[in-house]
Amino acid sequence: MLLEEVPVAGKRLEELPAVWEEGAFEVSADDRYLLDLSSVTDADYPAAERSLIHYRSVVEQGDARLVVVLPIGLDWMLHADLSPLVVTLERPRGRAVFSRHLRVRGVPFEPEQLDTDELQHLFTTAPMRELARLAELVAEARDTRRYGTNFATWRDEAVDAATNWAGEVARQLREHRRAQARALLLAAAMVSDAPAEVALRSAQLLLEVLRHEADDSVGLARADLGEQLTELGIERSSDGRVVFRRLAYDSAVRRHFWTNFPDLRPDFRDWVERCIALPELRAESRMNLIARFAEQVLSTGRPDDLCSLVEAWTDHQRGRFRAEAAAALELGLSHEQYGSYFRSRVYSWVTSRISPDLAHVLTDVCQQVIAATHPEQAAVRLRYLSFRQQGTARVAARKALLDVARANRRVFRQLTDRIASLPLTEDSAELLLELLEPVPLRIEPPQQEFTLAWRALLVVRPVAEWKPVLHRWLDALARRPPDDRMASALIVAAVGDYSVLNRLYVAVCQWQNTPLPSESPGVALIRPEVRRRISDHFCREIDVLLGMECGAHTAANSRETGECV
Repeated sequence: MLLEEVPVAGKRLEELPAVWEEGAFEVSADDRYLLDLSSVTDADYPAAERSLIHYRSVVEQGDARLVVVLPIGLDWMLHADLSPLVVTLERPRGRAVFSRHLRVRGVPFEPEQLDTDELQHLFTTAPMRELARLAELVAEARDTRRYGTNFATWRDEAVDAATNWAGEVARQLREHRRAQARALLLAAAMVSDAPAEVALRSAQLLLEVLRHEADDSVGLARADLGEQLTELGIERSSDGRVVFRRLAYDSAVRRHFWTNFPDLRPDFRDWVERCIALPELRAESRMNLIARFAEQVLSTGRPDDLCSLVEAWTDHQRGRFRAEAAAALELGLSHEQYGSYFRSRVYSWVTSRISPDLAHVLTDVCQQVIAATHPEQAAVRLRYLSFRQQGTARVAARKALLDVARANRRVFRQLTDRIASLPLTEDSAELLLELLEPVPLRIEPPQQEFTLAWRALLVVRPVAEWKPVLHRWLDALARRPPDDRMASALIVAAVGDYSVLNRLYVAVCQWQNTPLPSESPGVALIRPEVRRRISDHFCREIDVLLGMECGAHTAANSRETGECV
């Protein structure tokens, strides 16, 4: 809230890594940063604190804002200079938090309806995320229209779902010890709201994965699907979907199996991989299945199970399950506890040999998920993809990298430094030119890096490559309020090399003499006198650098020779 309430339009919050990966950390005024060290261990804390001290110094100098979340129990390791800055946040009032969540979800209630013994206990002991989940359950009970029409009924059903179903699921499994019944129960919980036939086929797949023998009953001799579901307390809706009678009971079933059958977790992973390929499973049900699987593996400390499925769904699948792999990876990256694990795993993937499908998925999550809170980390990963991949994967990674860099000054600075500091190849020069395109830029490029990039191009690349981009920059400058900073940066890029200064001189003169662009909707016209002013500024400054103290001259006279008249 300290960061969100800062009244700065257009500034998004960025999360900093506990230990910076590469490049200098530089900020702009009013930038907002979060450094979450809450999960740092005592062994890793000294390195994290060194990063914190560095971040703090840079943030103070740049007039930005930084909020740090410290790990609990490591106060004794905190540097003395940081101790006066620590503010302890006490537990909020549970009742107020729960009430707020209900109001946000539009659930009507009276204050006295929150005075039950069960709720008072939860208000005092439950973590905030569980109170938020309880409010979600109340809203879900209302929205299903299966649990009455008043708050008291919704409340009681939600409290039961949050507190009582674990014991009920255990009791149900004691009553149903046959593998076929248990497989159907878990399958129905994983594909809840899908057609009943999908639950049955998923249960059969689970038995195959677990190498259980099939039901001895043959054909019409076995219990029909409706009877099997009824015995397990599962209903079929009017359109044939499986529905559990009790609110959130399917969630309790999933949790019970993952918690109490730890030796079967690898088999559950393999089973989900096979279920996704079922032709009867529609796209929405596949996404629900992935979300439910991710919830269980992350709550039981098995994030690598999710990574294994991402690899499986992008290995020789010709893009068939690319959306599913991206969804699984997004769930991991967005997880409070394991987000950093998945960012590290993405880094490991992009620096290795991977399939084109996986490269496409990583490009999407870097641009859409990682860049939202960790733009510099996203850029590092996209840069690897853009230089290591081939074909459409390479094109997509380059486009994503440029999109991230064009919206973030630090990423622009680091990418420019990285490219311009090495010998320019045809490929890196093309990337640099695309980065310098003025129209897609959503930031004012840092002058030093802007100059560095142009110098790298002006010195070693043919005029035909960079002249169109230069002309578009001059058009952009002509449409802005008078400001010579970017023009000066372009001139400085050529300083020290007479041949480069001459080429720049001629290119500017050619721009001044080309026909004005025709009028188009939403694009300001360029007035001839503005063009003349910019061109004269360039020519005058270049004349001085060339040692030609000339009198009045026109760009038109210089267009052919590149020399002062």
